[in-house]
Amino acid sequence: MNRRTILLGAGAALTLPLAARAQGAQITGAGASFPNPIYQKWAEAARSAVGIQLNYQSVGSGAGINQIKNRTVDFGATDAPLTEAQLNEASLMQFPSVMGSVVPIVNIPGVEVDQLKLTGEIIADIYLGKINRWNDARIAEMNRGLTLPALAIAPVYRADGSGTTFIFTSYLSATSAEWKDKVGAATSVRWSAGNGARGNEGVAGGVRNTRGGIGYVENAYATRNNLITTQLRNKAGNFVKPTMENFLAAASNADWNVPGFAANIIDQAGATSWPIVSPTFILLPKNPSDAARNANVRKFFDWAYSNGDAMARELEYIPLPEATKTAIRAAWATQFGA
Repeated sequence: MNRRTILLGAGAALTLPLAARAQGAQITGAGASFPNPIYQKWAEAARSAVGIQLNYQSVGSGAGINQIKNRTVDFGATDAPLTEAQLNEASLMQFPSVMGSVVPIVNIPGVEVDQLKLTGEIIADIYLGKINRWNDARIAEMNRGLTLPALAIAPVYRADGSGTTFIFTSYLSATSAEWKDKVGAATSVRWSAGNGARGNEGVAGGVRNTRGGIGYVENAYATRNNLITTQLRNKAGNFVKPTMENFLAAASNADWNVPGFAANIIDQAGATSWPIVSPTFILLPKNPSDAARNANVRKFFDWAYSNGDAMARELEYIPLPEATKTAIRAAWATQFGA
Protein backbone atom coordinates (compact mmCIF):
# COMPACT_ATOMS: atom_id res chain seq x y z
CA MET A 1 0.00 0.00 0.00
CA ASN A 2 1.41 3.46 -0.90
CA ARG A 3 2.44 5.60 2.02
CA ARG A 4 1.28 9.08 1.21
CA THR A 5 3.78 11.08 3.23
CA ILE A 6 5.65 14.24 2.33
CA LEU A 7 8.83 15.14 4.17
CA LEU A 8 9.86 18.78 4.26
CA GLY A 9 13.60 19.15 3.98
CA ALA A 10 15.39 21.41 6.41
CA GLY A 11 16.28 23.90 3.71
CA ALA A 12 12.70 24.11 2.45
CA ALA A 13 11.41 24.56 5.99
CA LEU A 14 13.61 27.62 6.49
CA THR A 15 11.86 29.37 3.63
CA LEU A 16 8.36 28.81 5.00
CA PRO A 17 6.48 31.13 7.34
CA LEU A 18 6.40 30.04 10.97
CA ALA A 19 2.69 29.18 10.73
CA ALA A 20 3.31 26.85 7.79
CA ARG A 21 6.19 25.18 9.61
CA ALA A 22 4.00 24.64 12.66
CA GLN A 23 1.55 22.74 10.51
CA GLY A 24 4.16 20.30 9.15
CA ALA A 25 3.38 17.74 11.85
CA GLN A 26 3.88 14.03 11.32
CA ILE A 27 2.16 11.18 13.13
CA THR A 28 2.70 7.44 12.85
CA GLY A 29 0.24 4.62 13.26
CA ALA A 30 0.22 0.88 12.68
CA GLY A 31 -2.20 -1.99 12.84
CA ALA A 32 -5.42 -3.14 11.26
CA SER A 33 -5.61 -3.60 7.49
CA PHE A 34 -9.43 -3.52 7.77
CA PRO A 35 -9.53 0.36 7.83
CA ASN A 36 -6.35 0.95 5.81
CA PRO A 37 -8.13 2.20 2.64
CA ILE A 38 -10.02 4.92 4.53
CA TYR A 39 -7.01 5.89 6.65
CA GLN A 40 -4.98 6.40 3.47
CA LYS A 41 -7.82 8.47 1.97
CA TRP A 42 -8.09 10.62 5.09
CA ALA A 43 -4.31 10.99 5.24
CA GLU A 44 -4.19 12.37 1.71
CA ALA A 45 -6.89 14.94 2.44
CA ALA A 46 -5.72 15.93 5.94
CA ARG A 47 -2.20 16.64 4.73
CA SER A 48 -3.30 19.86 3.08
CA ALA A 49 -6.39 20.53 5.20
CA VAL A 50 -4.75 20.55 8.63
CA GLY A 51 -1.05 20.06 7.84
CA ILE A 52 -0.82 16.65 9.52
CA GLN A 53 1.03 13.95 7.64
CA LEU A 54 0.04 10.40 8.59
CA ASN A 55 2.34 7.45 7.99
CA TYR A 56 0.12 4.42 8.59
CA GLN A 57 1.42 0.86 8.31
CA SER A 58 -1.16 -1.82 7.47
CA VAL A 59 0.46 -4.66 9.44
CA GLY A 60 -2.54 -6.30 11.15
CA SER A 61 -4.23 -5.67 14.47
CA GLY A 62 -1.92 -7.94 16.47
CA ALA A 63 1.18 -6.10 15.31
CA GLY A 64 -0.52 -2.74 15.84
CA ILE A 65 -1.37 -3.61 19.45
CA ASN A 66 2.22 -4.69 20.11
CA GLN A 67 3.66 -1.56 18.54
CA ILE A 68 1.54 0.83 20.56
CA LYS A 69 2.24 -1.13 23.76
CA ASN A 70 5.93 -0.72 22.98
CA ARG A 71 5.33 2.96 22.10
CA THR A 72 7.08 2.64 18.72
CA VAL A 73 4.16 4.45 16.98
CA ASP A 74 1.90 7.32 18.00
CA PHE A 75 -1.24 5.20 17.81
CA GLY A 76 -2.22 1.60 17.27
CA ALA A 77 -5.21 0.35 15.31
CA THR A 78 -7.20 -2.79 15.98
CA ASP A 79 -10.49 -4.32 14.89
CA ALA A 80 -10.53 -6.51 18.00
CA PRO A 81 -11.24 -4.15 20.92
CA LEU A 82 -9.17 -4.46 24.08
CA THR A 83 -10.89 -5.09 27.39
CA GLU A 84 -10.97 -2.45 30.08
CA ALA A 85 -8.36 -4.42 32.04
CA GLN A 86 -6.05 -4.66 29.00
CA LEU A 87 -6.40 -0.94 28.34
CA ASN A 88 -5.60 -0.07 31.94
CA GLU A 89 -2.60 -2.40 32.04
CA ALA A 90 -1.09 -0.77 28.95
CA SER A 91 -2.21 2.76 29.91
CA LEU A 92 -4.19 3.13 26.68
CA MET A 93 -7.49 4.73 25.75
CA GLN A 94 -9.60 3.25 22.97
CA PHE A 95 -12.08 4.85 20.63
CA PRO A 96 -13.67 3.86 17.30
CA SER A 97 -12.77 5.64 14.09
CA VAL A 98 -15.32 4.21 11.64
CA MET A 99 -17.33 1.06 11.02
CA GLY A 100 -16.84 -1.48 8.27
CA SER A 101 -18.18 -4.78 7.03
CA VAL A 102 -16.56 -8.14 6.45
CA VAL A 103 -17.75 -10.01 3.36
CA PRO A 104 -17.13 -13.53 2.09
CA ILE A 105 -15.44 -13.63 -1.32
CA VAL A 106 -15.33 -16.61 -3.69
CA ASN A 107 -13.77 -17.67 -6.97
CA ILE A 108 -16.12 -20.20 -8.56
CA PRO A 109 -16.37 -20.52 -12.35
CA GLY A 110 -19.77 -19.34 -13.56
CA VAL A 111 -20.74 -17.67 -10.28
CA GLU A 112 -21.19 -13.89 -10.40
CA VAL A 113 -21.34 -11.19 -7.74
CA ASP A 114 -23.91 -11.89 -5.00
CA GLN A 115 -25.40 -14.94 -6.73
CA LEU A 116 -24.21 -17.51 -4.20
CA LYS A 117 -26.13 -17.85 -0.93
CA LEU A 118 -24.28 -18.95 2.20
CA THR A 119 -24.93 -19.20 5.93
CA GLY A 120 -22.66 -18.90 8.91
CA GLU A 121 -23.05 -22.63 9.59
CA ILE A 122 -22.03 -23.53 6.03
CA ILE A 123 -18.98 -21.25 6.11
CA ALA A 124 -17.97 -22.63 9.51
CA ASP A 125 -18.17 -26.20 8.17
CA ILE A 126 -16.06 -25.20 5.15
CA TYR A 127 -13.33 -23.83 7.41
CA LEU A 128 -13.69 -26.86 9.71
CA GLY A 129 -12.96 -29.07 6.69
CA LYS A 130 -16.38 -30.75 6.77
CA ILE A 131 -17.56 -29.35 3.40
CA ASN A 132 -14.92 -29.54 0.69
CA ARG A 133 -16.68 -29.28 -2.71
CA TRP A 134 -18.80 -26.47 -4.10
CA ASN A 135 -21.54 -28.83 -5.30
CA ASP A 136 -22.02 -30.21 -1.78
CA ALA A 137 -25.69 -31.05 -1.20
CA ARG A 138 -26.12 -28.47 1.57
CA ILE A 139 -24.80 -25.64 -0.60
CA ALA A 140 -26.73 -26.82 -3.67
CA GLU A 141 -29.98 -27.02 -1.70
CA MET A 142 -29.97 -23.32 -0.81
CA ASN A 143 -28.78 -22.34 -4.30
CA ARG A 144 -31.33 -24.02 -6.54
CA GLY A 145 -31.07 -22.69 -10.07
CA LEU A 146 -27.36 -21.93 -9.71
CA THR A 147 -24.99 -24.41 -11.35
CA LEU A 148 -22.20 -25.26 -8.93
CA PRO A 149 -19.18 -27.25 -10.14
CA ALA A 150 -17.68 -30.34 -8.47
CA LEU A 151 -14.71 -28.16 -7.65
CA ALA A 152 -12.61 -28.45 -4.50
CA ILE A 153 -13.15 -25.60 -2.03
CA ALA A 154 -9.91 -23.76 -1.23
CA PRO A 155 -10.33 -21.71 1.94
CA VAL A 156 -8.02 -18.74 2.51
CA TYR A 157 -7.57 -17.21 5.95
CA ARG A 158 -5.42 -14.59 7.64
CA ALA A 159 -1.99 -15.89 8.59
CA ASP A 160 -1.22 -12.86 10.77
CA GLY A 161 -2.88 -11.74 13.99
CA SER A 162 -5.91 -10.01 12.57
CA GLY A 163 -8.87 -8.00 13.76
CA THR A 164 -10.66 -9.00 10.57
CA THR A 165 -10.25 -12.61 11.70
CA PHE A 166 -11.62 -11.64 15.11
CA ILE A 167 -14.71 -10.13 13.45
CA PHE A 168 -15.16 -13.07 11.08
CA THR A 169 -14.71 -15.73 13.78
CA SER A 170 -17.03 -13.79 16.09
CA TYR A 171 -19.68 -14.17 13.37
CA LEU A 172 -18.94 -17.88 12.96
CA SER A 173 -19.14 -18.33 16.74
CA ALA A 174 -22.49 -16.54 16.79
CA THR A 175 -23.96 -18.79 14.09
CA SER A 176 -22.26 -22.17 14.62
CA ALA A 177 -22.23 -23.87 18.02
CA GLU A 178 -19.56 -26.28 16.82
CA TRP A 179 -17.30 -23.44 15.71
CA LYS A 180 -17.80 -21.64 19.03
CA ASP A 181 -16.96 -24.82 20.95
CA LYS A 182 -14.00 -26.01 18.87
CA VAL A 183 -12.41 -22.80 17.58
CA GLY A 184 -13.97 -19.66 19.04
CA ALA A 185 -13.33 -16.00 18.25
CA ALA A 186 -9.85 -14.48 18.34
CA THR A 187 -7.36 -12.54 16.24
CA SER A 188 -5.55 -15.84 15.59
CA VAL A 189 -7.24 -19.26 15.66
CA ARG A 190 -6.34 -22.83 14.77
CA TRP A 191 -7.71 -23.37 11.26
CA SER A 192 -8.72 -26.88 10.20
CA ALA A 193 -8.65 -26.25 6.45
CA GLY A 194 -7.11 -23.90 3.92
CA ASN A 195 -4.06 -21.71 3.51
CA GLY A 196 -3.02 -18.48 5.17
CA ALA A 197 -2.26 -15.08 3.64
CA ARG A 198 -1.09 -11.84 5.22
CA GLY A 199 -3.43 -8.89 5.44
CA ASN A 200 -6.78 -8.22 3.79
CA GLU A 201 -4.68 -7.60 0.69
CA GLY A 202 -3.22 -11.11 0.85
CA VAL A 203 -6.56 -12.84 1.34
CA ALA A 204 -8.09 -10.86 -1.54
CA GLY A 205 -5.20 -11.85 -3.81
CA GLY A 206 -5.25 -15.46 -2.64
CA VAL A 207 -8.93 -15.92 -3.49
CA ARG A 208 -8.67 -14.03 -6.78
CA ASN A 209 -5.84 -16.31 -7.90
CA THR A 210 -7.29 -19.64 -6.71
CA ARG A 211 -10.07 -21.50 -8.52
CA GLY A 212 -12.52 -22.66 -5.90
CA GLY A 213 -11.25 -20.13 -3.38
CA ILE A 214 -13.21 -18.63 -0.52
CA GLY A 215 -12.04 -16.00 1.93
CA TYR A 216 -13.11 -13.04 4.04
CA VAL A 217 -12.11 -9.38 3.67
CA GLU A 218 -13.24 -5.92 4.62
CA ASN A 219 -15.76 -4.83 2.01
CA ALA A 220 -13.55 -2.07 0.54
CA TYR A 221 -11.04 -4.69 -0.61
CA ALA A 222 -13.80 -6.62 -2.40
CA THR A 223 -15.22 -3.57 -4.16
CA ARG A 224 -11.84 -2.08 -5.16
CA ASN A 225 -10.62 -5.40 -6.57
CA ASN A 226 -13.94 -6.40 -8.23
CA LEU A 227 -14.10 -9.62 -6.23
CA ILE A 228 -17.09 -11.96 -6.15
CA THR A 229 -19.06 -11.45 -2.95
CA THR A 230 -21.94 -13.59 -1.67
CA GLN A 231 -25.27 -13.24 0.05
CA LEU A 232 -25.53 -14.24 3.71
CA ARG A 233 -28.48 -15.35 5.79
CA ASN A 234 -28.98 -12.92 8.66
CA LYS A 235 -30.43 -13.34 12.13
CA ALA A 236 -33.95 -12.73 10.80
CA GLY A 237 -33.51 -15.69 8.42
CA ASN A 238 -33.30 -13.55 5.28
CA PHE A 239 -30.60 -13.77 2.63
CA VAL A 240 -29.13 -10.29 2.22
CA LYS A 241 -26.56 -8.76 -0.10
CA PRO A 242 -23.52 -6.76 1.07
CA THR A 243 -24.91 -3.28 0.36
CA MET A 244 -24.49 0.01 2.20
CA GLU A 245 -28.20 0.01 3.02
CA ASN A 246 -27.85 -3.35 4.76
CA PHE A 247 -24.62 -2.35 6.51
CA LEU A 248 -26.37 0.74 7.89
CA ALA A 249 -29.32 -1.36 9.04
CA ALA A 250 -26.99 -3.42 11.22
CA ALA A 251 -24.96 -0.42 12.41
CA SER A 252 -28.08 1.35 13.64
CA ASN A 253 -28.32 -1.25 16.43
CA ALA A 254 -24.91 -0.43 17.93
CA ASP A 255 -24.77 0.28 21.68
CA TRP A 256 -21.76 2.54 22.30
CA ASN A 257 -22.36 2.94 26.02
CA VAL A 258 -19.79 0.30 26.93
CA PRO A 259 -16.16 0.49 28.15
CA GLY A 260 -13.76 1.51 25.40
CA PHE A 261 -16.71 2.20 23.07
CA ALA A 262 -16.49 -1.52 22.17
CA ALA A 263 -19.91 -1.89 20.55
CA ASN A 264 -20.79 -5.39 19.30
CA ILE A 265 -22.64 -5.27 15.95
CA ILE A 266 -22.21 -8.93 14.96
CA ASP A 267 -25.36 -10.76 13.78
CA GLN A 268 -27.77 -7.98 14.73
CA ALA A 269 -31.54 -8.21 14.48
CA GLY A 270 -33.38 -6.62 11.56
CA ALA A 271 -34.91 -7.83 8.32
CA THR A 272 -32.15 -6.34 6.15
CA SER A 273 -29.16 -6.27 8.54
CA TRP A 274 -25.85 -7.50 7.12
CA PRO A 275 -24.56 -9.90 9.80
CA ILE A 276 -20.83 -9.01 9.84
CA VAL A 277 -20.46 -5.31 10.69
CA SER A 278 -17.99 -3.98 13.24
CA PRO A 279 -16.27 -0.83 14.43
CA THR A 280 -12.51 -0.50 14.12
CA PHE A 281 -10.58 1.13 16.94
CA ILE A 282 -7.70 3.47 17.71
CA LEU A 283 -5.41 2.88 20.71
CA LEU A 284 -3.84 6.03 22.12
CA PRO A 285 -1.43 6.31 25.08
CA LYS A 286 -2.81 7.96 28.19
CA ASN A 287 0.78 8.80 29.17
CA PRO A 288 2.32 9.95 25.87
CA SER A 289 6.06 10.53 25.71
CA ASP A 290 5.37 13.28 23.16
CA ALA A 291 2.26 15.26 24.09
CA ALA A 292 2.31 17.26 20.85
CA ARG A 293 2.23 14.14 18.65
CA ASN A 294 -0.52 12.68 20.82
CA ALA A 295 -2.52 15.88 20.39
CA ASN A 296 -1.99 15.72 16.63
CA VAL A 297 -3.41 12.18 16.51
CA ARG A 298 -6.55 13.53 18.16
CA LYS A 299 -6.54 16.52 15.81
CA PHE A 300 -6.32 14.17 12.82
CA PHE A 301 -9.28 12.03 13.91
CA ASP A 302 -11.26 15.07 15.01
CA TRP A 303 -10.81 16.41 11.48
CA ALA A 304 -11.84 13.01 10.05
CA TYR A 305 -14.98 12.98 12.21
CA SER A 306 -15.94 16.43 10.91
CA ASN A 307 -14.84 16.10 7.29
CA GLY A 308 -14.28 12.44 6.44
CA ASP A 309 -17.76 10.90 6.37
CA ALA A 310 -18.28 11.35 2.62
CA MET A 311 -14.90 9.75 1.91
CA ALA A 312 -15.80 6.85 4.20
CA ARG A 313 -19.10 6.26 2.41
CA GLU A 314 -17.31 6.43 -0.94
CA LEU A 315 -15.27 3.39 0.16
CA GLU A 316 -18.41 1.81 1.69
CA TYR A 317 -17.36 2.31 5.30
CA ILE A 318 -19.98 3.45 7.79
CA PRO A 319 -19.38 6.75 9.61
CA LEU A 320 -19.93 6.92 13.35
CA PRO A 321 -23.11 8.55 14.68
CA GLU A 322 -22.66 12.19 15.64
CA ALA A 323 -23.54 11.41 19.27
CA THR A 324 -20.71 8.87 19.40
CA LYS A 325 -18.23 11.37 17.98
CA THR A 326 -19.31 13.87 20.65
CA ALA A 327 -18.80 11.25 23.37
CA ILE A 328 -15.31 10.46 22.03
CA ARG A 329 -14.34 14.14 22.05
CA ALA A 330 -15.59 14.38 25.64
CA ALA A 331 -13.47 11.35 26.58
CA TRP A 332 -10.42 13.06 25.04
CA ALA A 333 -11.12 16.21 27.04
CA THR A 334 -11.49 14.22 30.27
CA GLN A 335 -8.23 12.34 29.71
CA PHE A 336 -6.05 15.06 28.21
CA GLY A 337 -7.77 18.29 29.21
CA ALA A 338 -8.25 19.45 25.62
